[in-house]
Amino acid sequence: MTETALVEASKPLLVLIAGPYLSGTNGDPRRIALNRERLESFALPIYERGHLPMVAEWVALPIMHAAGGRGTDDPVFRAYQYPVAHRLLECCDAVLRIPGESRGADLDVGRARELGLPVYTDVSQLPLRRNPDGASR
Repeated sequence: MTETALVEASKPLLVLIAGPYLSGTNGDPRRIALNRERLESFALPIYERGHLPMVAEWVALPIMHAAGGRGTDDPVFRAYQYPVAHRLLECCDAVLRIPGESRGADLDVGRARELGLPVYTDVSQLPLRRNPDGASR
């Protein structure tokens, strides 16, 4: 366990999981779905450390659909994808950057650093939050 993990958090952190979503998919919906599943696979470990996980597409996709977007290759998707993520970052407390080449994730990390947010590369680096009774979450 890293030294950072030994620090206890007093409140749950909202942690954006940043990694490949469209990268490496050539627009193939099945490969995009696999990337999304990979992003989401980090949600439970973050939650188990006492925090609240977030994937930008959980917020962006409903907004894009409401704006008339139908797929990842249309102009509506491109108009909302990064701006939604960057607005969301203003509400987040930290970023977990998972491995894999991703222009969007790199932009998220850059924006997080501009905002002064910590950027972690492993779930174990997140501070551990304990219940008021002292039990791990």
